[in-house]
Amino acid sequence: MRLKIVQVGEPVLRAQARPLDPSEIAGAEVQQLIEHMKETMRDAPGVGLAAPQIGLPLQLAVIEDSEEYLKLVPSADLAERERNPVPFHVLINPRITAASEKNVEFFEGCLSLAGFSAVVARAHTVRVECLDECGKHREIEASGWYARILQHEIDHLLGNLYIDRMRTRTFCSLENFGRFWKGKPVSETVKETSSE
Repeated sequence: MRLKIVQVGEPVLRAQARPLDPSEIAGAEVQQLIEHMKETMRDAPGVGLAAPQIGLPLQLAVIEDSEEYLKLVPSADLAERERNPVPFHVLINPRITAASEKNVEFFEGCLSLAGFSAVVARAHTVRVECLDECGKHREIEASGWYARILQHEIDHLLGNLYIDRMRTRTFCSLENFGRFWKGKPVSETVKETSSE
């Protein structure tokens, strides 16, 4: 079942989501929600979806960066972004326990800001602790694009959107991204849009 993805301006996107109690995780309601979120993310298509994006203030997100998506991206872009396949998995009550001081900048989009993109700096590597869909403790170490996805989804659970972190002068429609910035180094985009 495809769920409605709420758009920026919905109050749920700006509220801190509540943690799930481990006893809730095994319940039919949460397990069904995970399946519906997976279907919704894949249908969108996207590489991550957080519960607030479907109107539920819960600390729950799903992530998947499939081989299918990567086939659509030029190999040079995959290498630059350190983007590799990420199998489907669930994050419940996640928290970032470590992040590198090194930040990397790339264009980023969001299913809750349909049709737009901007350059966002994110930590190159992160360590995340969470529960999985069975309620088991999990520790994830990630770098490159996967680290970016994790940070983006965890931001949603804290009431934050990428527009809070973006280089504001790079904010553009996806149509104009394709016309002017796609294929150019991010550093060039930042320089050309700078007010200096």
